[in-house]
Amino acid sequence: MKKFASYLIYTILLACIVCACSDHLDIKQSYEFKVTHLPVPKKLKVGETAEIRCRIERSGYYQKAAYKLRYFQPDGRGTLMLDDGTVFLPNDYYNLDRETFRLYFTAASDEQNNIDIVFEDNFGNSYALSFSFNYDSKEEKDD
Repeated sequence: MKKFASYLIYTILLACIVCACSDHLDIKQSYEFKVTHLPVPKKLKVGETAEIRCRIERSGYYQKAAYKLRYFQPDGRGTLMLDDGTVFLPNDYYNLDRETFRLYFTAASDEQNNIDIVFEDNFGNSYALSFSFNYDSKEEKDD
């Protein structure tokens, strides 16, 4: 009887192990993310540049995740540039090679400037940021 009970226990354990094993390994690759930034100025003069310090914050980590951005400027005129000197053209995609970076917006008009920046990963997730810069009409005073 002991042999039968031990065979039964081994058979049940073996069945559990076989059923638990799967040659299909489920690896999660797509994680949500957001882009955080430090405060930026609300007003800019023509030719003045605002620094936008950004960081991509992932909800999970997958080594082969890649990020890109594109921007739109519905109001005003100006230039958006990455800290490595890359000047962005509106509505074109640009790859990001790091998760902490700086953007520089230089105003080129004496009206309100609005820019919308959309970040996307290679799995279809996206995150949008919008910035508004009013024209700073104050004259600088000499001391």
